[in-house]
Amino acid sequence: MDFDLPQNIVAKLAELDAFIEAEIKPLEAENMKFFDHRREWARTNWEEDGRPSDEWRALISEMERRADRAGHLRLCLPESCGGQAAGNLMNAAIREHLAAKGLGLHNDLQDESSVVGNFPIVPAIARYGSEEQKVYVEGIITGKRHLSFALTEPNHGSDATWLETRAVRDGDHWVINGRKRWNSQVGRAEANLVFARTSGADGESKGITAFIVPTNTPGHRIVMNHWTFNMPTDHSEVELKDVRVPHSAILHKEGEGLKIAMMFIHENRIRQAAASAGAARYCITQAVKYARQRVLFGEPLSTRQAIQFPLTELYAECEIVRNYIFRTAWKMDRQDPAGISHEVSICNYKANDLVCRAADFAIQVHGGLGYSRHMPFEHIYRHHRRYKITEGSEEVQKRRIAHSLFGFGRQDQ
Repeated sequence: MDFDLPQNIVAKLAELDAFIEAEIKPLEAENMKFFDHRREWARTNWEEDGRPSDEWRALISEMERRADRAGHLRLCLPESCGGQAAGNLMNAAIREHLAAKGLGLHNDLQDESSVVGNFPIVPAIARYGSEEQKVYVEGIITGKRHLSFALTEPNHGSDATWLETRAVRDGDHWVINGRKRWNSQVGRAEANLVFARTSGADGESKGITAFIVPTNTPGHRIVMNHWTFNMPTDHSEVELKDVRVPHSAILHKEGEGLKIAMMFIHENRIRQAAASAGAARYCITQAVKYARQRVLFGEPLSTRQAIQFPLTELYAECEIVRNYIFRTAWKMDRQDPAGISHEVSICNYKANDLVCRAADFAIQVHGGLGYSRHMPFEHIYRHHRRYKITEGSEEVQKRRIAHSLFGFGRQDQ
């Protein structure tokens, strides 16, 4: 067994580092107001309900254009989308590596933008979409025709098979009624991928259908934009009232929309886990560095066991989690991820828990400065804290592991 990262991945990480130093860091330096202690004020359009400012979005778009021109942005997408089908291990190694570099334009947390793009809906459209629907592949990548994702509802999050949003057939059309919450990036989207029950009973995985709904369709209305722990926010609440779409709006097949959602979620869970492990590694490294430099009562802070032991424990856990993530990603490249979803859940909940504790202790080691926005740890904590809820809460991840361990419950979550 060889536990070293393959040479092509090591080479790609070095190539990305060189690209970031040459192309992205200078661009970041020209726009430091978005990256220092004023970042939320500069990034947020407070008059538009806390949404990302146009200037901030334009900067992210420029970063992505440069990354696309250099051949990095689509690296992990299918070849049919202009990508290189790099695989889950490559993707996980890159996410971990970029997050371990700390905060920056190369890998920003606010909307998970990166020099290697995170486009979890794109493979689903490429695989299941009609020729007309596949215009959203390029549209999402370039940002010119964005497609948002509407699964969660006010009364239902992780229990996605209990959706209250309903779609009823009316001749060659469907009429959709319901409400969606945390409808990410719908404010800048041309269309919304809406999941609604079309048949079956609550709790059944069959009978949920995915519809591509243009955001200007009558009855589709953004009610509000939810403000979050980390601003700006791009997570709206959407009302669907007698929204009428043609049968051709269905992505994949009627009643099989949950397959689309699960494809999205499995890919995002391992990516989030890798990013969390990398961010944890950054927090630990920076805390160790500061503890060695900071002199307290005549001695370096690093001589205190109260500092040594917690950082030692975090470091040991980070090494274990990081390597387990890489192992799981490697397995995902060789078999259907649904068959090892409990292992993906282990990665997700352990890494997300770890990064929150690592960021919190890094704040403690740095004292008052760590609590301030002049240091990155509070921002890292606020962002990664959401991962203990999104893509299935920490409790749902544990339940999925229990399903495998004890042989009970649903196997499709």
